[in-house]
Amino acid sequence: MKTIIHFLLLFCLCLGAVANAFSQTPKHEIRAVWLTTIGGIDWPYTRGASQQRQELIKILDQLQQANINTVFFQARVRSTTVFPHASEPWDVCLTGTPGQHPGYDPLQFCIDECHKRGMQLHAWIVTIPVGKWNNQGCKLLRQKYPSLIKKIGDEGYMNPEMSQTGDYLAQFCREVTRRYDVDGIHLDYIRYPETWKLAVSREQGRRYITDIVRKINAAVKSEKPWVMLSCSPIGKFDDLSRYRSGGWNAYTAVCQDAQGWLRDGLMDALFPMMYFQGNNFYPFAVDWKQHSYGRIVAPGLAVYMLHPRERNWDLEVVTRELGVLRELGMGYTFFRSKFLTDNTKGIYDFTCHFNLSPALIPPMSWMGKPAPETIGSLQLRRGAQFDKLSWYPARDRSGADYLLYNIYASETYPVDVTNGANLIAIRQRTCSLNVPHKGKTLHYAVTATDRYGNESKPLFSLNPVGKVRKPYNFRELILGKSLKKYK
Repeated sequence: MKTIIHFLLLFCLCLGAVANAFSQTPKHEIRAVWLTTIGGIDWPYTRGASQQRQELIKILDQLQQANINTVFFQARVRSTTVFPHASEPWDVCLTGTPGQHPGYDPLQFCIDECHKRGMQLHAWIVTIPVGKWNNQGCKLLRQKYPSLIKKIGDEGYMNPEMSQTGDYLAQFCREVTRRYDVDGIHLDYIRYPETWKLAVSREQGRRYITDIVRKINAAVKSEKPWVMLSCSPIGKFDDLSRYRSGGWNAYTAVCQDAQGWLRDGLMDALFPMMYFQGNNFYPFAVDWKQHSYGRIVAPGLAVYMLHPRERNWDLEVVTRELGVLRELGMGYTFFRSKFLTDNTKGIYDFTCHFNLSPALIPPMSWMGKPAPETIGSLQLRRGAQFDKLSWYPARDRSGADYLLYNIYASETYPVDVTNGANLIAIRQRTCSLNVPHKGKTLHYAVTATDRYGNESKPLFSLNPVGKVRKPYNFRELILGKSLKKYK
């Protein structure tokens, strides 16, 4: 009877979730996609550098229009890369020739283009698998580290039981973090391969994998502590009391203690690969939520399953899952980008309506950093078609390298900055914005946000024409300093 009641509650939640979700406009919500480069299956489609850049711009424009705020860009493929690296060769997807330089740095280009659009860019690093045994990347690693790579079938894998694996991957992630202005390092396949014949206990296996995670965490955070460290674990953590995982789970099957990594502060976020439906999805999503330990969990949704050549799911399968995740306050991640931007069974159109306003990334409040100071002043000039906003920069107090700005607007004063529906632009890098007013009298608020996602108090505009200045603080009155110091 308890099982029946539990099922009915989940069923009712699913029925009402999409309707309720449309009535909500969350201010904070991870809306992510995996942008896959292996085999060029999401990107790139062509070999020419100029065409590749245009293709990527088109994809990112589509994602921005759907108010996607996070892109996982596959940077390390299979011991091959889509950026210049001293130890690993260029991936074949860029030119058709393994190891050939494409004439530009795709990772840097993607970072710049994402940041222009107010989106975060996380470098997606495939960890343990290193590709076909005789492919260039695997061969080079075997030559440099003869005992580190294990062959299973015709594939090579870094041995998680050797400390050298953690050292190598930690140094790799350290280099990416140091060289690039990434917002996150996203680890894929940080687990035992399912084909690995485990010779140690499951408990010992989990210790080996966790040791690798710990080394990567230390490397990344020592360089830039604001860089979000995450991974994509198996979609079911373990068996639940009422629902079994079917033998395929993170904790027992592949020794991936992902919930423990959140609990122990080794991960900032998880993006579980929940490519299921019904009772294989909802109870396990609730389990991830209940064991998030105040950190970010945004399950991966299988939009590829909508395609007729895959499982040919009805669109309603994914839209209900989206609705439930929003009800739970979890966010979501689409696998893969191409199935979203191709509007498979209307999923892109639905997402554009589902995400009517931008959303901020949830702040990494567990890092304990203070929010930025309020911006120095806010100027508003009304034109025939645009309201022109400009402001003085705020002062960062987190120790990160720069601040970003969020803009809110509404027809009522003061603007309610707790209401996500009032967000009109996020993570702006410049201190000005032109807003089409369409003849309406709009009021505005601007906040500063640091690299941890902490947001300052807002400064409001009072009228459609004029200037609002933040009052001098006590230090300025005593010392006679002007706000020019904030420029």
